[in-house]
Amino acid sequence: MVTGAAGAIGSRVVRRLADADDVLEVLAVDRVGTTVAPDVESKRVDLAAGPLGSIFAGADVVVHLASASTPGHPEPAAEELDLAITRRVLDAASESGVRQVVVLSTAMVYGAWAANPVPITEDAPIRPNPDFSWAMARADVERLAAEWGARHPEAAVAILRPTAIVTDDDLGGLARVLHSARVGVAADGDPPVQYLHIDDLASAVVVAVSARLDGVVNVAPDGWISPDALHDLEGPTPRLRVPSWAARALAAFRWRAGFAPVPPGVVPYTSHSWVVSNDRLRALGWRAEHSNEEAWVVSHEPGPLDRMPARRRQELALVVAVVAVVGGLVGVVALIRRLRGGSGRRLGL
Repeated sequence: MVTGAAGAIGSRVVRRLADADDVLEVLAVDRVGTTVAPDVESKRVDLAAGPLGSIFAGADVVVHLASASTPGHPEPAAEELDLAITRRVLDAASESGVRQVVVLSTAMVYGAWAANPVPITEDAPIRPNPDFSWAMARADVERLAAEWGARHPEAAVAILRPTAIVTDDDLGGLARVLHSARVGVAADGDPPVQYLHIDDLASAVVVAVSARLDGVVNVAPDGWISPDALHDLEGPTPRLRVPSWAARALAAFRWRAGFAPVPPGVVPYTSHSWVVSNDRLRALGWRAEHSNEEAWVVSHEPGPLDRMPARRRQELALVVAVVAVVGGLVGVVALIRRLRGGSGRRLGL
């Protein structure tokens, strides 16, 4: 059974499982109707409120991919809903005697810290940055899965921690937010980065099912993109370096004011490394079809800036960076004046 089967990841996983020789039957579950493959049965159900017992009956493996939250728009209500759904899915798995559960997490649960090793292995502790609630919620999902596994030692629990996911002609939610945080007014630091093509994530899920994986695996292509190589790929980008605290303060102001889609908690992930090792997954026979660089390239559709001469792009990047700084300063000054004006009115001045 695959939850979230109508999504970009779920639909790919369903198709691959349906083609796998060691899978007899696949049930696609989602709150919206889906026809992923002609030979796959689908069920429309609300995992947050609908009855799950009859749907889970007979399932040997549950691949839990359904999610109500997104990294680019962290919302406590959506993240709490994810936890509630995970609890219901695991409870239904207990009642049905499921033998394996596969849960999707993120490599962001390691956190972005100056002391992080390069790369991070699965033995590293979970330390998501506390002000990025989406990563904190993923760590809570992992905790629920691990607790379920401890209560069901006869079952296998696989937790996958992918890096930033991209698709053809689209950066994807997390990768887009990270890119937005690196341009304009950006925090000091140039860490290496990783990009994972969504098809490679789908194949990793299938490997976890086929190998009856019990434990945690990172999901990322071999190696990573160095800062210099990323600069060459992106070309001249508008960027002004400031201390991390200043970048986070400006990001918080712009986030609250609705000026930019960059949650302030994501800023550390653009200034400290959180690239991961894929050795454990490779040992199971998994190989990424796309390198980090290839994943980045296919996710970018060439735009007008890519067709400009390099010198012209550099000039434009400088102008945009200056405008961004001036705009941020004007916004801060306006906020201060508004606060002072409000205080004066309250005091009768």
